[in-house]
Amino acid sequence: MNHGLTAHPARGLWRLPTKITGVLSCRTAARQNSIPGNVSHVLAVLAPGQGAQKPGMLTPWLELPGAESFFRWAGAIADADLLTLGTTGDAEAIKDTAVTQPLVVAMSLFVARELGGLPGPVAHSPHTGRDVVIAGHSVGELTAAALAGVLSVEAAIALTAVRGRAMAAACARTPTGMSAVLGGDPDEVLTAIEKHGLTPANMNGAGQIVAAGSLDGLAALKADPPAKARIMPLSVAGAFHTDYMAPAREELEGLVGGLRPADPSRLLLSNADGAAVDSGTEALSRLVSQVTSPVRFDACLATMRELGVSAVIELPPAGALAGLAKREWKGSDAEILALSSPADLDRARELIDAEHGRTEAEHLPDWRVVVSPVRGTVSPAEVAEGTHLPAGTPLGSIRSRREEVNVSAGYDGVLAEWLVHDGDLVDAGDPIARLYPEVPA
Repeated sequence: MNHGLTAHPARGLWRLPTKITGVLSCRTAARQNSIPGNVSHVLAVLAPGQGAQKPGMLTPWLELPGAESFFRWAGAIADADLLTLGTTGDAEAIKDTAVTQPLVVAMSLFVARELGGLPGPVAHSPHTGRDVVIAGHSVGELTAAALAGVLSVEAAIALTAVRGRAMAAACARTPTGMSAVLGGDPDEVLTAIEKHGLTPANMNGAGQIVAAGSLDGLAALKADPPAKARIMPLSVAGAFHTDYMAPAREELEGLVGGLRPADPSRLLLSNADGAAVDSGTEALSRLVSQVTSPVRFDACLATMRELGVSAVIELPPAGALAGLAKREWKGSDAEILALSSPADLDRARELIDAEHGRTEAEHLPDWRVVVSPVRGTVSPAEVAEGTHLPAGTPLGSIRSRREEVNVSAGYDGVLAEWLVHDGDLVDAGDPIARLYPEVPA
């Protein structure tokens, strides 16, 4: 019996007729983001991470055909009783990182299957574009990787289970934790986090930064919060996405060499910087490195905003990411749906069908916008407008309080227009320059 994602004959979630012309790009040699022009009618699918779980969250979904067998099968892969955990497990039981991570990923994948989400083979190039944007948060990036065709469903669940156990073991070595910092000036918040020896482990957008590190440091931050900010301790096992997770990263590095990832068949955004991942190898590498690296979901939200996302579906356990998107995109016309129960499936299908009903001829991108990957002060390179730029040409740098990030052209093209001046303050996702890509004959 095939328990993987199967295509719905009437409505394939990932097969929208409208196209994103051009793609974002992320390369290990040079950190940059590029946003395509002429984008409209884009559907975003979001996959939540650990912390979104709730006691009994699987129960209402078990009424759907095949649900119980799917979770028994996923549990066998993860070596955990996911069915029991998701139905009768209490809040303490579902806090256990070792089993909660595969539970969250399996739940998202099951509901994606119910919506007809099958990432089949799709011919694409930098100029044909892709027809849906997929982004996950933390462990949700493994869900996203499966939906984009990088990993099989089985591999995603198995790798998640190893990740969860390895991170749980790392948490047990040293007592650590995480706290959400809500509100306040972002620079002042980051300064306060650094002052107490903590790490900004999650930059979630919508005025939310998550600090992680020692319990003493978190207590000190709570006692002395930044101006106009409040501190909310999180119920997690330890300091995820920090150097405390180095043992877990090392374990994953020794494992992933046995996997053969495929290149993404859909536009797959990365938590590292909000850029899209070009290859399966790069996606897998980032899945490993994110265990000790900050989650930049704010950058993912900025990318989706620049793409002109018109509809969002958050897979269950849903609510957290939809809430971030609503607050970050306040005033946007995009419909944002959190799939909280089977009753929401009909509306999700209507959103998918509405996208299917749109027609738009495919065409090549006529421009792309290079955006800032971080908040800071911009220093553009001395490149004149109209200059031909080979891929990799430096375009300048962004200096924040914590680092200096170089920005470069991700493709051959012509610099059409500078959109900033030296010394301008930019936020993550703000446009820096407009480029005309060089289209091969």
